[in-house]
This record gives sequence, structure tokens and C-alpha cells, in this order.
Amino acid sequence: MPPINCEMEFELFTLPNGIRVIHKPVESPVAHLGVILNAGSRDETDKESGIAHLIEHCIFKGTTRRKAFHVLSRLDDVGGDLNAFTTKEDTCIFASFTSQYYERAIELISDIIFNSSFPDKEIEKEKEVVVDEINSYKDNPSDEIFEEFEELMFADHPLGARITGTPESVKSFSRKQILSFVKKHYFRRDMVISSVGTINISKLKAMLTEHFGQFTMSAASNHRIPFADYKPFEKKVKRNNHQSHCIIGNLAYSLDHELKTPMFLLSNVLGGPGLNTRLNLNIREKYGFCYNIEASYTPYSDGGMFSVYLGTDDSYLDRSINLVHKELRKLRKERLGTLQLHKAKQQLLGQIAIAQETNANEMLSIGKSLLVYDKVDTFKEIRERIEAVSAEQMLTVANEVFDSGQLSTFVYELAEK
Repeated sequence: MPPINCEMEFELFTLPNGIRVIHKPVESPVAHLGVILNAGSRDETDKESGIAHLIEHCIFKGTTRRKAFHVLSRLDDVGGDLNAFTTKEDTCIFASFTSQYYERAIELISDIIFNSSFPDKEIEKEKEVVVDEINSYKDNPSDEIFEEFEELMFADHPLGARITGTPESVKSFSRKQILSFVKKHYFRRDMVISSVGTINISKLKAMLTEHFGQFTMSAASNHRIPFADYKPFEKKVKRNNHQSHCIIGNLAYSLDHELKTPMFLLSNVLGGPGLNTRLNLNIREKYGFCYNIEASYTPYSDGGMFSVYLGTDDSYLDRSINLVHKELRKLRKERLGTLQLHKAKQQLLGQIAIAQETNANEMLSIGKSLLVYDKVDTFKEIRERIEAVSAEQMLTVANEVFDSGQLSTFVYELAEK
């Protein structure tokens, strides 16, 4: 394993069975610990669509040592919190708790990952819960439109499949299929344990070795096929909503691409969380057309996606779309000035610093970084990388990703006009 440069901001070690661990010491009464697995919805076969997400639900429903109630109560009884989530490429089981309960959290998460029993009765109950979750997205068009846009963009590819699956696929799963997926994707050496909190590092090593180091882990086995068949599209769907919704997007860069940082910076300038983004100032503030308008960039291990989302009154839809394209053209034609670029960098750095102040977010972030890159950058290193972005790189990214001939558009328009 290559050396990891973290300037002692992080403690890193590897358990005897190959599981990597990263810990960030902080002075806080609250600690956070999570296990990040390199398996998500894109690792499912066609017949497994939604199984990773269902497992995330069912994993808390009992182990060979505990019933579901005791799993859920183990940290709740001391004011802690236990949770999980599934993405396209990973699954995370994590907990927040006061520092004196570090071992309680470690032992519980270990028991959940390695000893979950997946009782048939609980699986059937959780299937209904997941189906309700799927249906809830249909009541929220601002979420549903992203699901449909990705299905169209990554057509006939695992990245286009919905993380939740479909009601039909979820209802079809058997306990045997669940156990098979867990065995194949969970017990692997590319698992990462991430911790942020106040604890003696020797004690943490001993706890993790006892509760995680005893298991035999297999080598990584994911064989992900890169997406390579993108065709720009324009599509409108009539929906009985109160307003129209639109996504404009294109493929973008992977997690390890040299232009990933300029892409993040450009997306932030265009439509990040700040109130002074170009989309917010020139569409919402200037004209009052949109309440929600944002740009986002999601990188994957072998590709990525850029998108602009807006929700607006149907009478403003066409004008709003035209204004989005106007802003994209500006970024393709006009290099950011020195002051504009400096302000953009300072804004992104400030947002990163604030996010890192939330230790739960930091725990997830450093764990994901170790999983994907086998290293974690300090804030100083992140700053240097952002500061190194040039106006020429920003222009290159804009011309590659915002190319009007490569942009796709998907609209929910009102069923009745």
C-alpha cells in the first residue's frame, strides 16, 4: 500500500485482515464512526435492481446475537443514533454517540455487518416499507425527475438503474438472493472504517481489531463496466404537478480525472449553494422565475454527470431554460477574470471548511476518500489544489461539458395548460 500523506491530521492503520481504518482526533463529547463498503446499486445484476438498498433496510432487523429491537435499542438507549445509506457505488452503516460508548458502537456495527440474520418475516415487512419509499418519490417531482433523468442519460447501464429499484423488483427478492449479495460484496478487504472523535488511538486499534479483525475478508471483486454510449436527448413528460420541472445535463469527469476540481469549482460558480451564483442572481433574483434552481456535479469511479435543475411556473419555463443556456454560453465564451476566479475559490473553500466542521460529515468524507483514493487530503492540500485551478482550465471544462450539442433536456410540463 502506498504511503499516505496526511500531516498527522489523521491516524491511519490497517487491521490484520486488510480492512483500512482512518481516524481523525477531535476534542468533542460526540463521536462518529462508520463503515463504508465499496458496493452500491451499480454492482447489481439486472435481476438484483434495488437489492443493495433493501439490504440496507433489512440489515438492522436482527443478527445471530440480537433481535431487531435490541439492535435498534443498543445505541438509542444511550442517546446515540444508528443509520445507513446506499448510493450508486457504496453503502455506509454509521453511528453517532457520546465518546464513552465507542466500543458499544463498534461492536454493534460489526455485529450488524457480519452477523445479520435477515429473517424472512422482517424481509417481507421491509419490502413494503421500501415500496412506500419508492412511491413517496412519485409525490415529489423535484426528486423523481432526477431518477428519470439518470435512467435516460445512462440508458441500459447499471448507473441508470434506480437505487431503490422498482416495486416489482423489490417484491421479488428472496432471502437467498440477499445473503448471496452480502457474501459477495460486504466481506471484502476494500471496506473502510472511518472515525472522528475523542479516543486513545491504541484503544481504538484494540477495539477494532477485536470486533472487525477476526473476520476473513476476500479480495475486491467488483467488475464495473464504464458507461460509453451517451446520446443527447430532449424529452418532455406531462405531469399533474403545480409547476414545471426541468433538468439540463451532460456527462462529466470521473473521480480521478485531472479536471475534476475545475469542474466542481465551475459547478459551484454556476449554481452552488451560495446566494450569489450566476443562476440564482440572473434567473431567480433578477426575474423571479424560479424558487429552486441549482447546478450539481456527481463524479463516479469511471465517469460523472453534470446537471442544472429548476422548478418554475409553466408560463416561465421556456424563458428560464433560455436563461440557463445563456449562462452556460457565457462560461464557454468568457474566461473568468482574476477577481472573479479568486472569489469563486474562496467561496468553495469556505463551504468545504464549514462542511468539515460538522464531524459526522467529516467522518463520511474521509472514509469515502480513503475508499476511493487510498489517501485523504488535508484542508491545506485541498486549498492548494483549488488555488491551482486556472481560468483556462475553467474555460476548457465549460466548453467540454456545457457544449450545447451534447446537453440533454428533460422536462415535467403541466398536463393541463
